[in-house]
Amino acid sequence: MPPEPILGTVTGRIPRTSATESEVRLRSLLQASQSVVEQLELSSVLRRIVDVAVELVGARYGALGVIAPNGGLEQFIHVGMPDGLAERIGHLPVGLGLLGALIDEPQPIRLARLGDDDRSVGFPDGHPAMDGFLGVPVRVRGAVFGNLYLTEPASGAFTGEDEELLCVLAATAGIAIENARLFDETQRHQRWSAGTAEISAALLSERADDPRALLADRLGAIAGADLVCVVVPGSPETLLVDTARGALADQVRGLVFPASAAVCGRALESGQPFLTYGAAGHPDEVILIGPTMVIPLRTAGRPYGVLTASRRAGRPGFSPGELEMAADFVGQAGVALELARGRAVRQRLAVLEDRSRIARDLHDQVIQRLFAAGLGLQAIARTVVEPDLRYRILAQVDALDDAIAEIRTAIFALSAQIHPDRPSVRHRILDLLAELGPLFEHPPRITFSGPIDLLTPDALADDLVAVLREGLTNVLRHAGARESTVSVGVAGDTITVDIVDDGVGPAGAVTSSGLANLAERARRWHGALALTGIDAGGCLLRWSARLTGEREGPAQ
Repeated sequence: MPPEPILGTVTGRIPRTSATESEVRLRSLLQASQSVVEQLELSSVLRRIVDVAVELVGARYGALGVIAPNGGLEQFIHVGMPDGLAERIGHLPVGLGLLGALIDEPQPIRLARLGDDDRSVGFPDGHPAMDGFLGVPVRVRGAVFGNLYLTEPASGAFTGEDEELLCVLAATAGIAIENARLFDETQRHQRWSAGTAEISAALLSERADDPRALLADRLGAIAGADLVCVVVPGSPETLLVDTARGALADQVRGLVFPASAAVCGRALESGQPFLTYGAAGHPDEVILIGPTMVIPLRTAGRPYGVLTASRRAGRPGFSPGELEMAADFVGQAGVALELARGRAVRQRLAVLEDRSRIARDLHDQVIQRLFAAGLGLQAIARTVVEPDLRYRILAQVDALDDAIAEIRTAIFALSAQIHPDRPSVRHRILDLLAELGPLFEHPPRITFSGPIDLLTPDALADDLVAVLREGLTNVLRHAGARESTVSVGVAGDTITVDIVDDGVGPAGAVTSSGLANLAERARRWHGALALTGIDAGGCLLRWSARLTGEREGPAQ
C-alpha cells in the first residue's frame, strides 16, 4: 500500500476524543508525514519538510541545509525569518559552527542554550536571537542528504520526545526526497530525450545556420545553465571561446587563453566529461562561473572542442546523472553534425560536378565553335578586296579571340582548387578581382595565357598579386577610368602583367610612390616596368618578371 493511505489509516485509528498529549503528537507526526510524502517536486518537498518540522515541535525558526558534494551547504531553505531581514543579514549559512558539526558527525544535536556549546560561532549582525537548538540528519538511501535545524521552541526547551519525533519525520522526509528525486530524474530524462530529437532534426535541417550556437542554446535551456560556451583551439598553445550563450556571453565571446593551464584544456586532452565547481586560479575561470559541466565535442571519434555549461555560484550543482545525460545529448548532436557536414560535402561535390560539366561544355562546344567561326572569318577576310570591310571583319576576329580568352578564364574559375589550403596563382588573382571588383564602375576583365600555375614560384606569386593590387588600386584612385582589363601570361621564362584602362592617361594614372613600388618588385625578379599612353585614351601598365631568376633583396 502506498505511504499516503497507510498514514491515513493509522491516523484514523487514533481516537479523536480524550486523547493524551502523546497521542496528539503522534497524530501530528502522522499528518506531517502524510503532508510531506504528498509532494513530488523536489523544491516543494524540501520547503514542506521545514514547514511541518517547525509545526511538529513548536519551533519559531527552522531550516533545511542540503549538503554539497564538496562539503558545506549547497542550499539553505529557511522559514520563520522575514524575507527583508534575511536580505539585510546577507549571505546564507555555509556550514560552519554547529551546522558544520552536524555535517561532520551526522548525529542528532539538542541544546538548551546555543551559546553554552563550544562549537557555536555566534550570529552575524542583525540576526535575531536564538537560544534552544535541535538538529537531526536527513538520510536518503543511507547517505546524508542534509540536516534539519530548529531553534527557539515555544515551550522554552526541546525535549527528548521532540528529538524522537523529528528523527522519525527526517526518516519519512528521506523517502519523500528520494521519490521526488526519481520523479525529477524521470522528467529530466524526458526533457533530454526530447531535446536530443529536436537538436538532431534542427542540425540536419537545411536551414541550420550556426550549428554550435544552436547546440549551446538547446543545452542551456534543457540543463538550466546560466552560461554555455563552445571552446575550440585557437592555435597549438591557446583556446578560443568561439560561441557563448547566456549571462556574460558578450564579455567572454572571443576570449583567448592558454590551453596548458586551463580546465578546458584538460577536457580536450582527456576526451572525458567531468564536473567542476569553478576554476579559481585557472585562465578559463571567467567562463566557469560556478557549478559546471565540461564536455568534449567529438568529430570522427576525436575531440575538436569543449562545451561548458555553468550555473551561477550559489545555485545547485549538476549531478552525475545530469552530466551523463548532457554528454549523451552532445554525443548525439555530434553525430548529427557529422551527418550535416557530410550532406554539405555531398552538396558541394554536386555543385562542383555541375560546374565541371558546364566547363567541359564550354570548352568542347562553345570555344570550338567560336574558334571555327574565327577561322572562317579570317578566310573570308582574305578574299575581300575593300580595305575597310576587311578591317571590320578582322576586328570581329579579334573580338572572338578576346571572347575565347574570357571563356577560358571562366572555365578556370569554375574548376575546383586541387589544394584549397594553398590556392593556385590564378585563383589568388581571381579572388583579388572579386574583392576589388565592386569598387569599380565596371569590374575589370581578366584573361590568362600560358602555364601560370605550373611555372610561377610561390614568392613570385606573392609579388604578382601585390603588383595587381597596387596597379588596380591606382586605376581606381587616379585614372578616372570606366573600363579596365587585366591580362596575365607566361611566355618562355617571363611572366607579364598588363593593366589597361581608358582613363586620363599616364599623367594621372599612377603616383610616383606607386610606380617606385612596382619598379622595385620588378627589379627583384630581373624584370621591367613600363607605363605608356594609348592613342585612343588611357594607359597601359606592363610589369614583367623572370621565372627562372632568383629573387634579389633582403627578402631573398
